[in-house]
Amino acid sequence: MTTATPAQPIRPYGDTTGDGMVQVSFTLPVPHGRRAEAAALQLAAAMGLQPASVVHSKAMGPDFTFFIIYGRVRHVIDYAAIPEPEGRRYPLLTASEVNLAIRSALGRRLVVVGACIGTDAHTVGIDAILNVKGFAGEKGLEYYREIHVINMGAQVPVEDLVARAVAERADAVLVSQVVTQREAHLHNTRHMAQAFRRAYPDAHGPGRGRPLLVVGGPRFDTVTPDQLGVDAIFGKGTTPAEVASYLVHALITDQAGTAGHDSGQEP
Repeated sequence: MTTATPAQPIRPYGDTTGDGMVQVSFTLPVPHGRRAEAAALQLAAAMGLQPASVVHSKAMGPDFTFFIIYGRVRHVIDYAAIPEPEGRRYPLLTASEVNLAIRSALGRRLVVVGACIGTDAHTVGIDAILNVKGFAGEKGLEYYREIHVINMGAQVPVEDLVARAVAERADAVLVSQVVTQREAHLHNTRHMAQAFRRAYPDAHGPGRGRPLLVVGGPRFDTVTPDQLGVDAIFGKGTTPAEVASYLVHALITDQAGTAGHDSGQEP
């Protein structure tokens, strides 16, 4: 007989444990002043912050006001009922292990094309993964001898990215999206996925006629790869080693296992 896990109710912590105090910020399309503050407090109350106070307000031009509100929430969540998120489904490899896997399986360098698409000019993320200087003490993919990197930079039209991937016979396409206003990162990613489907109409998936499509950025945590039409999503804090290990997993390890299964062999 199994024993039920005891509940673990928790509230936000502000000044004292369990006091429910939180801080939120937002902008209202109204001129700065006392009436604007009254509107902000009314919105805070509708959000469940009671009592609440305006700790900061600032005019953002003549017709907008930015607010920081401090208030108490009444909501409680059961932390014990939250399942542990799934971890990485593939091993984290060293640079030597990545190089050896690519050389042994492909007999050539693995080709990666990377870019920031649309109007996104923030290259910090894509450069952290691709450039040899890397991120968090890890060298970028340019450091890997068996990976050939083409970094197209910022504000690359989707059509140009597809054309370059086709010309380079890319194994993987890495796209960074930092600009998220009006869900631009989602629209751009779906547009890219559709463009690759049109460019590879007979493809049966990554490594089988079209490149692996990988997207990264800070605001993709609300969607799944299937919803965007890509193969993988990486969030903030992702390191080059994680991406390199995933490429080996998806393009070499998984493909070898699937091929063995299709032919009646053990995966």
